[in-house]
Amino acid sequence: MLRVVSWNINGIRSPMQGVVCQEPSNCATMAIGRILDELDADIVCLQETKVTRDVLTEPLAIVEGYNSYFSFSRNRSGYSGVATFCKDRATPMAAEEGLSGLLATQKGDVGCYGNMDAFTQEELRALDSEGRALLTQHKIRTQEGKERTLTLINVYCPHADPGKPERLAFKMRFYHLLQIRAEALLAAGSHVIILGDLNTAHRPIDHWDAVNLERFEEDPGRKWMDGLLSSLGCQSGSHVGPFIDSYRCFQPKKKGAFTCWSVVTGARYLNYGSRIDYVLGDRTLVIDTFQASFLLHEVMGSDHCPVGAVLNVSPVPAKQCPPLCTRFLPEFAGTQLKILRFLVPREQDTVLEQSALQLSNQSKVQTCQNKGRVRSTRSRPSQAGSSRGQKNLKSYFQPSSSHPQGSPVLELPSLPGMGALITPKTSEEETLTKVAEGQAKASEAKDEKEVQTSFWKSVLGGPMPTPLCGGHREPCVLRTVKKPGPNLGRRFYMCARPRGPPTDPSSRCNFFLWSRPS
Repeated sequence: MLRVVSWNINGIRSPMQGVVCQEPSNCATMAIGRILDELDADIVCLQETKVTRDVLTEPLAIVEGYNSYFSFSRNRSGYSGVATFCKDRATPMAAEEGLSGLLATQKGDVGCYGNMDAFTQEELRALDSEGRALLTQHKIRTQEGKERTLTLINVYCPHADPGKPERLAFKMRFYHLLQIRAEALLAAGSHVIILGDLNTAHRPIDHWDAVNLERFEEDPGRKWMDGLLSSLGCQSGSHVGPFIDSYRCFQPKKKGAFTCWSVVTGARYLNYGSRIDYVLGDRTLVIDTFQASFLLHEVMGSDHCPVGAVLNVSPVPAKQCPPLCTRFLPEFAGTQLKILRFLVPREQDTVLEQSALQLSNQSKVQTCQNKGRVRSTRSRPSQAGSSRGQKNLKSYFQPSSSHPQGSPVLELPSLPGMGALITPKTSEEETLTKVAEGQAKASEAKDEKEVQTSFWKSVLGGPMPTPLCGGHREPCVLRTVKKPGPNLGRRFYMCARPRGPPTDPSSRCNFFLWSRPS
């Protein structure tokens, strides 16, 4: 059996919420290994890794028992990116980054690019510059003992932002390029699986609110999927497209089978999401070898859940990993020069070490002798001077009972009434005076603090009490507007319950209140 799993991980360096880590400092490193073990798949395809090559660490890239392949975003850091982890028993014979072939190295590549005359070179570079596609080609053996070629296309398709029309055009061009490459591989005799985040809910059953969406069926992404996919079900019926949605092949009418939810609104608690993650196989492969297709709702840690499929074939591992494998990168293969190699000798002779030690000892002895000579040449203070010792600074301020005859005595001029003004105090009186002064200062400070507190309380009314939502009479949650516009940065109150269907009384109500007037 061959088990493949796809998951939009929403950041491979972030500690997974679904993994309990005993050592927080090593959590990100341990998490990826535990996630792979939990998914227990021969091939794991991850999307939205949000990592570039300069920040990729060896523990994340090289996991024992797996060989991994990464595609990075060339334009932005912490954005997009896909990765494929293959067990050693499913080592691919070829791997390639991107769909256009412009990122190919001509060694260990998958090939079969199709006719791309409809694209300019600049457009192809732009489509492959965000790290959204990664291909691995494997040998598989059927139950009849025949060997076949299987190509997996791990994709993270672009999201069409309603406020950016150019991104919709970019998304559709990416779809077009993906279909050209997949069909070219099919024409060359390879089986093909397209899996990952396609960022489109195909049918109304795949979206929680398809009824209220305007012109749902007219969406360009859904029309493209209509042309790519065959009709639902695995029966050899009317042919529409070269690929089959494997999940709907086994679960054609299952409702609520969603793979993505909004984290901000807590929509996952009430399963208020959409299905935009797929495992699409070519028609012959799905009908002949697919045993199951599934969603792993119980796996947490991202705003998506993993999806996967089980094929009734056996992987045939390649003898050597393709050059794209991360273990061959210079920074992980031990071939990259480091600064320490320029500062520390790679080999040190023992004779040199002993000679250096002898020279060091000789220099220390010479230094001690020189210091001894310097001390001997210094003039020693006289015995009479040493008997007096150094005076304390207080001796200049405290009156002395006896003065040397040679030192003059300064007398303060006598002022009239001086004796009447200055009266000596006993230690008890001084203590009582200090205590009284301290109490007076503390009382004054307390009174001043109370005055200031009362003043600011009269000026500032304090925070507004949290209002109760109208639907459930429960305390609301405070949110901030992040969408560009006149209300950017303003804060408002809304129902704290998770978002769900309007007909569900346990879901969020429509309460809304600005925290302060504009």
